[in-house]
Amino acid sequence: MRHVALLRGINVGGNNIIPMAALAQTFEKMKFSAVKTFIASGNVIFETAKQDLRKLEEKIEKTLQLAFDYDAKVVVKSQPELHAIIKGMPKDWQKPSAVVRYYVMFLRHAINSKTILDEFDPRAGVETLTYVPGALLWAAKIAGLGKSTVAKKMLAKPIYQEITVRNLNTTLKLAELIGAAND
Repeated sequence: MRHVALLRGINVGGNNIIPMAALAQTFEKMKFSAVKTFIASGNVIFETAKQDLRKLEEKIEKTLQLAFDYDAKVVVKSQPELHAIIKGMPKDWQKPSAVVRYYVMFLRHAINSKTILDEFDPRAGVETLTYVPGALLWAAKIAGLGKSTVAKKMLAKPIYQEITVRNLNTTLKLAELIGAAND
């Protein structure tokens, strides 16, 4: 089964620098197959036997902590999960507006619940926040990003450590690479 591992907090601001070749080798050492990375923000596509995704996240985190000496946080999504996230995107995301930024906030399995929306109060006219299983879909007007209540609240909450964010383009490319958009 194909999966994507989304590493949190690597190669950002000079912190937790991990070369993608070394990251791919580490995944291969974990006996994953068809390993490939996509851009330096820590996206790894791989294949492994079907298994509990929480345990898979834990295994990858422990291995990365040992290999790269950092507090690894990883979100793993299976091909069907990523497909469902893409399919659940609002219709206006299919033709993105140049004045809006679109982000997919991938949720670790431990916090994956629609009740997470209760933590936030999107500012009307500035942003929208939608839950789909496995992710929050956040769209915000570029001119209004400074007024975003979602961004401010997200950064202040402990659950922020349980989320990793990718923009729409990166998410769609990952779906293409994993085959989630076509299966």
